[in-house]
This record gives sequence, C-alpha cells and structure tokens, in this order.
Amino acid sequence: MTETLTADTAYAATAYTPTVVKLGGSCLDDMSESWWDDLAEHGRENPLVLVHGWSKPLRELNPRYTEPSAILRDRYGNQSRWTTPEVIADIKTVSADVGRIVTERLTRRGITVERVIGSDGLVRAGEGERWWWQGKQLVELENLVGPITEVDPARLSGLRPGHCYLVTPLARNAAGQEVNTDADRAAAAIAGASAAASLTLVTDVEHLLIDGEPVRRISAEAAADFRDRGATGGMRKKLRAAGEALDRGVQRVVIGSAPVSRLLAEQTGTVITSS
Repeated sequence: MTETLTADTAYAATAYTPTVVKLGGSCLDDMSESWWDDLAEHGRENPLVLVHGWSKPLRELNPRYTEPSAILRDRYGNQSRWTTPEVIADIKTVSADVGRIVTERLTRRGITVERVIGSDGLVRAGEGERWWWQGKQLVELENLVGPITEVDPARLSGLRPGHCYLVTPLARNAAGQEVNTDADRAAAAIAGASAAASLTLVTDVEHLLIDGEPVRRISAEAAADFRDRGATGGMRKKLRAAGEALDRGVQRVVIGSAPVSRLLAEQTGTVITSS
C-alpha cells in the first residue's frame, strides 16, 4: 500500500532539523562581533531559522511608538501593540533595515540568508481580540493582531547547513489581512512546525529571575505558575511562548543573552523543559 504523506510528514521525513533562534529587537545593536562569529560557526553545521523582533527599531523610527497609548491591554491582561495598516508598513520598513544588518553580518561569515515575511505563506493567524482597555474603559477597537493558528513548514523547505531563514513575524488572517504577531510566540510556533529540538530566546537579560534570584532550570509547570503570578512585560510573553513551544513538541526552551552555542550547551541562561 502506498502511504500518502501530508505536507508536515513529508517535511519531517526529508528536511534538516533547524536551530530556531528568536533575536529580540531591543538587543540587536548590542550583539558583539564574537556573538555573530559564534552564530555563524554553529550555522555552518546546522540550518538556522532566525526570527527577529522590532521593538527598539520601531521606537527609534517614530517617537509615537514610545507613548503609552501605543500599547493596548486586553481584558485578560495581555499587552499588544495597537496595530493599524500604517503600523504594519512601519514594521516592514524597520524589518527591512534589520534584514540588511543581519544579512551583512552573516554573509561575510559565510552564511547565506533568505528573508521570509511570515504573512507570505508561512504564518496564519486566527481572529484577534476586539476588546481593549483605554484608560479605565473597555472599548471595542480594530487592532490588526491575531494569535498564530498555523505554520506551513514547506515555506522553509530549503533548510540546510550554511543557510539561514530570517523571518519577520507578520501573519495573514482568514480575511486575508496582514496582522502583527508576537515574535516570541511566532518563534515557538515555527520551532514546533519545523520539528526543532530547541528554541532559543535571545534577550537582554542573562536569566529568568524569580524573587531576584537567577533560575538555571525550571519546569514548564513552574514557569507557567510564575508567569501568571509574578512575571511582567516581555518576560511574561517569553514564558508563554516557552510553554507553547513545549506543547508543540520542542524539547526545551533556553532564555538568555549569551552566544547561542553557550545557551544550547546550557552553560548559561535559563532552561525550560516539560518536566
């Protein structure tokens, strides 16, 4: 009997397993030459998928993105950037600049780079939240954001050592609109869809801190408990993304600011596992 392969099973049967790294937009300028040397050395042996953020470049593009009104909070306490078509255009502008920087740094180290906009067939999003707090009122707003519902791994079918896919984490919803997604959660979904063993979230802090103490290793259950009772801002989103990655079959998530090889070797950073 001939077995019919789905897109996912065909991908898993034929493709390399990538190293998936989310690079925070706030720390891109702080990465040293040795950090990029390390990433390129790792990439010569392992396919790379690099998902970038854009928070700092967007704030530098226009002062309005630093204003409190630029960030919305939903009825569940989750924060999101208030995204309009103009904001999507600005995200694409700064993402093109990020793409040029990353491409230059990796290509001169022998790694080829292919940019992918998530909304161009890679990432699908569901219906976004419509009720948001403004001041002390919960109001209905059009906000072009949405939770990731699907990643098409066939869009990354060229995975191979020496090559990097650089992903801008926009998505397309069922209505065909281009929407904003959280970069950490996008990286988690991509890691799961591409059968990555690990997800590395590179940020500007060395470890997860609980009660002021660095945490070297933590279970997904304990991380989720801290997320809901004490984590704030970007770390809250990272812990949410970590749980989603593990739920999608990723074996571990590492959070930290060190070179990728050191994080993957668990020499520093915080490691989150299912148990």
